[in-house]
Amino acid sequence: MSDLPAVKRAEETIVEKPWGYEVRWAITERYCGKILHVQQGEALSLQYHEHKDEWLLVVRGCVDAELGVDGGELTTHRMREGDSVHLAPGIRHRLTAVEDTDIYEVSTPEIDDVVRLEDRYGRAPK
Repeated sequence: MSDLPAVKRAEETIVEKPWGYEVRWAITERYCGKILHVQQGEALSLQYHEHKDEWLLVVRGCVDAELGVDGGELTTHRMREGDSVHLAPGIRHRLTAVEDTDIYEVSTPEIDDVVRLEDRYGRAPK
């Protein structure tokens, strides 16, 4: 029965990152679901998305989320288990883990739509 969906182990979809890793557990033409694991003291890039629309939900741990609109200052929000945030296209954001943290990300499917403004791992344009 080739019409049945395939069952995968989450470990098969891990993508290593300098700040931890992400588990890409759902990718379709309409949406994407990930688990971001950010190690204590590590940070994602200061970035925004041109098209990607995403929601983040902290399920374990604690992060500082820096958020801002184009041309405005960044505001830091401490996010703990159960806190969520909607990141519409154009919202600048960076997450820094206060402790080891797991975050559910649900978004539109544009995985590679990342404009890096700053990055401690050398991935932003000079």
